[in-house]
Amino acid sequence: MTEMTRRHLLGAAAATAVAPLAAAPAFATAPVAGKQVPTYYRSKLGDFEITVVSDGARPIPLPPRFVLNVPNEEVLKAAEAAYMPKGTVFAPFNPIVVNTGSKLVLIDTGYGPIAPTVGMLPQSLAAAGIDPKTIDIVLISHMHGDHINGIKNPDGSLAFPNAEIKVPAVDWTYWMDDGNMAKASEGFFKASFGFNRKIFGDMKDKVTRFDWGKEVAPGIISVETAGHTPGHTSFVIASGSSKLFFQGDVSNAPALFLTNPDWQIMFDSEPDKAIATRRRVYDMAAAEKMFIAGYHFPFPGLGWVEKAGTGYRLVPAPWNPVI
Repeated sequence: MTEMTRRHLLGAAAATAVAPLAAAPAFATAPVAGKQVPTYYRSKLGDFEITVVSDGARPIPLPPRFVLNVPNEEVLKAAEAAYMPKGTVFAPFNPIVVNTGSKLVLIDTGYGPIAPTVGMLPQSLAAAGIDPKTIDIVLISHMHGDHINGIKNPDGSLAFPNAEIKVPAVDWTYWMDDGNMAKASEGFFKASFGFNRKIFGDMKDKVTRFDWGKEVAPGIISVETAGHTPGHTSFVIASGSSKLFFQGDVSNAPALFLTNPDWQIMFDSEPDKAIATRRRVYDMAAAEKMFIAGYHFPFPGLGWVEKAGTGYRLVPAPWNPVI
């Protein structure tokens, strides 16, 4: 047997690289696509079918006080350790559609087209073969812009014209109160009041307000998880023995706020209550090995939460090619 040496390998490689050049046909360079395609992911939950429909994602440049009780340097360090784009926090937006067999339910509606890489819900629904006219119920976890803006099309018409729109009663009372709006600080919170008036101002009599602990759609129970907003709500979706906990914004980026559950994000209305809720929810989820959907978790945002040190970690569900 001839011994293969490094010299032989290099010589063979050089010959292979040169020889085809003379005979190779010329091909035109394929154009660069330059954008992502609409995205969705399906899975089964008992007899229900779950479809996560991406509204897109965006890198958010870190504002001066993104976390109220931690210096930005520490936040940036954690973000870079999670390989987020330098100087930013990366935020996906993951509404879900639950097909119960009797009702088609959309939970949260995305940001709307306020930036080039978000507002993708209509395209993602179309790619998934879901006609907005067939949505029976729209459930809102809480009344922040990135969860409610998709209720209307850019021209002001209803995006889901045949759906009953349901919002948390506590959140409705808070965000639609003119006195609360007058007291709101400039920036995110003032803008949130503006979003609510833009979306709901001409349809107050068409919105159903729900309380916690109620069945808000077949197999879907509303759960109190206040703190991020006064009426922030999660949903337990159950079919047979299978359950999914849609946690909304109990935490945002898991690499930051699961790892550091005591960090107070600037978007929380009641930061101390949000921390208590976060620990209560994730202690429960870890103990019960509960399947979780995270609105701002990396797409498709499905997985489990485990305790890790003084915080928690996300265990993403494996991508399954079979529904």
